[in-house]
Amino acid sequence: AALARRGGSASRLALVASPPIDGLRALAEGIVLGSYRVRGLLDRAGQARPPVAAPGGRDDLNVNEVSVDESGLDVDPVADGVAEVAAGGEGLAREVVVVTDLATDADARAAVRAARAVGTAVYIARDLVNTPSLVKSPEWLADRAVRIATAAGLTASVLGPRELAEQGFGGLTAVGQGSPRPPRLVRIEYDGSGANGSGDHGADRHRVLVGKGITFDSGGLSLKPPVSMIGMKTDMAGAAAVLGTMTALPVLGVPGRVTGLLCLAENMIGAAAMRPGDVITCWGGTTVEVLNTDAEGRLVLADGLAYAAGALGADVIVDLATLTGAIAVALGRRTAGLFSSDDDLAQALSAAAGAAGEALWRLPLTEDYRPALDSPVADLANIGRALDVGGGSITAALFLREFAGGRPWAHLDIAGTARADSDDGEISRGGTGWGVRTLLSWLAPQPDAVEPSPTPAG
Repeated sequence: AALARRGGSASRLALVASPPIDGLRALAEGIVLGSYRVRGLLDRAGQARPPVAAPGGRDDLNVNEVSVDESGLDVDPVADGVAEVAAGGEGLAREVVVVTDLATDADARAAVRAARAVGTAVYIARDLVNTPSLVKSPEWLADRAVRIATAAGLTASVLGPRELAEQGFGGLTAVGQGSPRPPRLVRIEYDGSGANGSGDHGADRHRVLVGKGITFDSGGLSLKPPVSMIGMKTDMAGAAAVLGTMTALPVLGVPGRVTGLLCLAENMIGAAAMRPGDVITCWGGTTVEVLNTDAEGRLVLADGLAYAAGALGADVIVDLATLTGAIAVALGRRTAGLFSSDDDLAQALSAAAGAAGEALWRLPLTEDYRPALDSPVADLANIGRALDVGGGSITAALFLREFAGGRPWAHLDIAGTARADSDDGEISRGGTGWGVRTLLSWLAPQPDAVEPSPTPAG
């Protein structure tokens, strides 16, 4: 990534390198992640055909096929000991020539194809996070997600505002009702039952990824201060990470079944906006007293989690959300918070994050804090007020756990890590695409995955 950034705006770079075979993928990922630029974003947002990863199973990759409409990496042996790697498309059109003796090695080609898929997935997430909310309505994002997912070989469908109301998605409906741009729920499905693999790493289970997708968060009637609203176009980073992750699954040949749910809404003020004190009914029948309309992300996630556990019959559920400012206070801007009801799942995600190079730290689901969410008029309150326990990230996670149906579940609070104020290594200013690499490392672990640093049990 540092090499890519030192190249500045150059469209063609040359690099002489002799990485070990197990380091080539990291080298290639670093090149593409460090090459991302925001410039041209609005043009890309208006493209008729979305940039996506190539469908799985392509063995005829050729560097000449990479254009400004494709992002990621490609490799083609043009001579003994020389490979061309192209990073471009959604963030930056760039060709990198890597001179290496691995160019004709089948494992090397597979490593670069995997790096291209990961880079593409991160680019998709970054571009969507960086898109202004004026463009990025729930409808626009749902349509974009369907077209990207379909082009990647996935199955995608959308529930609109009428279907959401009729089918009992009370959280999404309530959060979105203050905006003239109504909510959506996007369901993306991948079936890798024919892919190589076994039951290891949960491949025999139905894994559901749920992403918070608040396309703009004003705070609702519990209005945010102006300075806190500036970055709120990024409040859909969890949904963007889920979408990006899903697009890479066919390329990586991930075994098993994976479903992604994007919970999309715009949290605005208006005559129809939900009020503090309202009681809403989330999918599945759990009632919630809304004490703060700025704690809206957990309401849309409640619908998604309950739907995953109930209607979809998920065996494992992982959600990603820019959920609480408290997580950045606790862990800073480079480490995401992990909460989980299952020790094995928490260990697997921690190991995946370590292998991917994304910092993750497990925090406890403190049972003594659970009574803080009690409500005299509903099953739950959406913020901890019944007891003065603090721990805003913990009480938010405890709230979400109530909707996971007792399934193995993990929550990644990425409020600090989803956004960056400056470029640094593989991290780009603006949307970082955090979580894409961790999820892909979990779903398609590499043989040389590293063990995580010891963290406290939850």
